[in-house]
Amino acid sequence: MADKLVIMLLNVNPERPGTLGAPFFQATVAAAMDMDVDIYFAGPSARFLVKGVADKLFPGSGQEKSLYSFMQDAHEAGAKFYVCAGAMDENELNDENAIPELDGPRGGAAFISDAAEDDVLTLTY
Repeated sequence: MADKLVIMLLNVNPERPGTLGAPFFQATVAAAMDMDVDIYFAGPSARFLVKGVADKLFPGSGQEKSLYSFMQDAHEAGAKFYVCAGAMDENELNDENAIPELDGPRGGAAFISDAAEDDVLTLTY
């Protein structure tokens, strides 16, 4: 079994909220299974890290739990949140308006390094 799960959020975006819950639910489960979990936010997904954005998104029409709540569950379980530094300006994300769960910026080399390791499972959304 893999020791680590690395998730790349690149193609999910606020315009398609029905696709948003699974990555964070799966991160929570993996962390509960004692796996190290890193979630990389790139492209439009970096917008979820701006305070107030994920609070207003729900992963389904009947869902009462916000995307931010799913994100908090994953982070509380041990998942770490990293943002592509290049996506920060594009998504108007900075130190003042970032959610407290953001663990910091990380570049593409860090993601590739993680994904290339043995015993690492990589999922992309």
